Amino acid sequence: MTSLTDVSLSGDGAVLSISFNDGATHKYHAIWLRDNAQDAQTRAPGNGQRLITLGDIPAETTLADAQHVEGRIELRFLPEDKVITFDADWLRRHAYDHEVRKPRGWTDETVETWDTALNASVPSGNFEQLEANPATLKDWLASVRRYGFAKITDGPTASGSLTRVASLFGFVRETNYGKWFEVRSEVNPTNLAYTGLGLQAHTDNPYRDPVPTLQILYCLENSAEGGESMVVDGFRAAERLREEDADAFDLLANHCARFEYAGEDGVCLRSRRPMFELAPDGELIGIRFNNRSSAPIIDVPFDKMEAYYAAYRRLGEIIDDPAMAVAFKLSPGECFIVDNTRVLHSRTAFSGAGTRWLQGCYADKDGLLSTLAALEAKQ
Repeated sequence: MTSLTDVSLSGDGAVLSISFNDGATHKYHAIWLRDNAQDAQTRAPGNGQRLITLGDIPAETTLADAQHVEGRIELRFLPEDKVITFDADWLRRHAYDHEVRKPRGWTDETVETWDTALNASVPSGNFEQLEANPATLKDWLASVRRYGFAKITDGPTASGSLTRVASLFGFVRETNYGKWFEVRSEVNPTNLAYTGLGLQAHTDNPYRDPVPTLQILYCLENSAEGGESMVVDGFRAAERLREEDADAFDLLANHCARFEYAGEDGVCLRSRRPMFELAPDGELIGIRFNNRSSAPIIDVPFDKMEAYYAAYRRLGEIIDDPAMAVAFKLSPGECFIVDNTRVLHSRTAFSGAGTRWLQGCYADKDGLLSTLAALEAKQ
């Protein structure tokens, strides 16, 4: 069992050092500790929200004393002369003094990238069990977090049933397409999704800021020939491009593409974002790829434009590679959900014979992750 062995102050009380019996040592600044105090005057006991601003904490805050007893550390802060107790395990979990060198384009430990091999074990859940059993729902939500998509089987076939999927974890995000939209052939469609044409794997609505972070596609009828659904892990595609050509990866991450949609009267949506979105520390947090909605790219320097297009072309080739795709044909009462900031979806062309009727809607990933975190905390 890991236990606290020593605490000490340095830098005239500006820094706290703590040591454990396994040899680990961590350091914390006095101002960071004061800002993260858990006492009732600093944070509301019910919800944990801060009751003070950083401006309420003296800029010259230091530590006058540090004592440890049975896994807890008692600190006295100056000039407030305020005593606050911290749990040593909490401090260890929130240590920030480690230098972690990660490759540009790294992904979080909760993310597992994949290719066509995932066809053998597509993450899936039963509709009734997801509604009735929190443990089943937790596992299914965790699959969405890990893989960026999952299926649901044995659901109802009534119009609008997809909203019950969204209510498992959050709410439908309404757009100009409505609370939900119909995916079937139309005459003079406002969007190519409403035809029988095959579609290249893509993320939806890249022309929005922010994009819808989740999409649900729910099958009500599917007797047409073709119309097979496919999903591709955009993060794995980005990894492949980075492994092949780091400069090509950087071109798509460092320069903005442009996207536009003006297919309806009174609607003109535009965005300016890179195809690969990275956090400041290099974490890959999003991908936007949609050939149908691409607008002229004008934010790449002249001397880099040819190389940018070569990188863009290669990314498309990787996405189109059959070795990247997980494929399935939805039956009535089945659906799938995708993390629209990560997983691209597509379909093969389908014939006019028979019927193919899907409904789609958008939702927000923060609701899914919140529900998952709450379920994990309970269990």
